[in-house]
Amino acid sequence: MSQPESYLGWKVDFRNPQGEPSGLDPDSMHWKVYKNPVAMAVGGVCAVLLEFADARIRSGVRDHSIYKQDPIGRSKRTGTAAMVGVYGPKRAAERVIQGVTNMHARVNGTTPKGEAYRALDVELLDWVSATAAYGFLTAYDTFCEKVSEDDKKLYYAEAAPGANLYGVQRSPMSTADFFDMMKPLVERFESHEINEEFLGIIMSGAAAPDTPKYLSRAMARASVSLLPPIVRQKLGLGRKYDFSLVDRMVVKALGAYLNRKPIPGTPPYDASLRMGLPGDFLFRSKQKRAELMAAWRAERPTPVAMAVAQPAE
Repeated sequence: MSQPESYLGWKVDFRNPQGEPSGLDPDSMHWKVYKNPVAMAVGGVCAVLLEFADARIRSGVRDHSIYKQDPIGRSKRTGTAAMVGVYGPKRAAERVIQGVTNMHARVNGTTPKGEAYRALDVELLDWVSATAAYGFLTAYDTFCEKVSEDDKKLYYAEAAPGANLYGVQRSPMSTADFFDMMKPLVERFESHEINEEFLGIIMSGAAAPDTPKYLSRAMARASVSLLPPIVRQKLGLGRKYDFSLVDRMVVKALGAYLNRKPIPGTPPYDASLRMGLPGDFLFRSKQKRAELMAAWRAERPTPVAMAVAQPAE
């Protein structure tokens, strides 16, 4: 998970400016979940499959993005936006959100069956946001570290304010709420060749050339395993994608290992440094993180002090 270099033509810098906060504090559930490359890779593929299940979203992606020419590049760009939203300086995250919203404003058309769609339709915005929240959290909980129900609810609650900036009106507040959001959409879900194409790219290792091909195949099958059974059935993803016991052991071992392995130069590492914390802050013990956060908060000026410190105009 190397640091992405640019997004929408501007340089991504998670380490600067020094001290600038992110939208979420370093002890948030999102900082904890997003630090793990297994959670991001497996959860991201799961989210894409959930999105592609709806013909309106699928058509929007195929007709108005670089997906057909560069599916890997499109996926990486989406991942960069997610990382900036969690670890990036707040002003950079706001810029990304505005850029994405501007792009979505131009996305409209009709599906092959003649159904009109607009990327800014609230139902579609809500679903895309919900799939990302569900995918990343479920992958982390399944393959990296178990998450308590209270922490899951905290994670979903954290996601809502940022989602609102994209125009999302309803964010799931729990995994059960995610399934409730899915119920009225399931009947329209359908299989499509794009799912096989996308999974084929992931399984081939083209998206991660430095990763052993067996691991790429196991990660793809791990993503399919997170789909609600009714969605997998609707998408027609058969036994080829069954997640074996060996697959599970390998992916869980990697997820657990990377949950303890700080990697310099990655967004969570550099963002921690930007915030005045050790680069390996997220990989320290729960007690040590709490001590570091207590000291960090004690050193930060209160909102009143910050207001007083502002120079007069």
